[in-house]
Amino acid sequence: MIDELLPASVVAVEAFGEEGVREFGNTPLYPQEAALVVRAVDKRRREFTVVRGCARRAMEKLGVPAQPVLPGERGAPCWPDGVTGSMTHCADYSAAALVRAADLASLGIDAEPHGPLPEGVLAAVALPAEKARLERLTADRPEVHWDRLLFSAKESVYKAWFPLTRKWLDFGEADIEISADDGRTAVTTGPAAGAQGGFRARLLVPGPVVGGRRVEHFDGRWTVRHGLVATAVTVPHS
Repeated sequence: MIDELLPASVVAVEAFGEEGVREFGNTPLYPQEAALVVRAVDKRRREFTVVRGCARRAMEKLGVPAQPVLPGERGAPCWPDGVTGSMTHCADYSAAALVRAADLASLGIDAEPHGPLPEGVLAAVALPAEKARLERLTADRPEVHWDRLLFSAKESVYKAWFPLTRKWLDFGEADIEISADDGRTAVTTGPAAGAQGGFRARLLVPGPVVGGRRVEHFDGRWTVRHGLVATAVTVPHS
């Protein structure tokens, strides 16, 4: 699912439900990793282990020796030299995406359950213009939870932003406009389970300098499948 949102240079590995737990749930943790979840509840330890199993497999596919994946500043994962990437996990799903730093400046992925946001969350994360767009999207296609999609897109934007800036990006500092593959602002054909499209995040604060230019927006892709909302952002070098 995630790999369909990313260019061919990116290696993505994902795990679904119990099958994913069986495949990656016994991934040996490095001592530094195990120390982080030594007091964690079983659910947290399982998610931590499975997503690192995905990361190890992605490293293998990329031809990079397996290494521990430890949280760095603000919890962002620390990747091997010459590699950039992103991880995500939610109920019954985990994924890791890695790419050689020579191929992309940065990337971010996120997955969420395809359901409405908890009460009060949208008000905390959405700009007035974004709320107005969501109302139009919902009127046209109410079976897609556009509020959750917006939240996921903002998470992916932040994950792509932070490695380039080492700065916090508030939810209100990126204005995101969602579109469908046909260029309209809503999906009008096919089941919601197959909905997909793109989005653009206009940065409302000075963006990072990449390849000698100031980045003013991030572009991303989204999909709704398997009861999940998934988003991905990639930042090219030029």
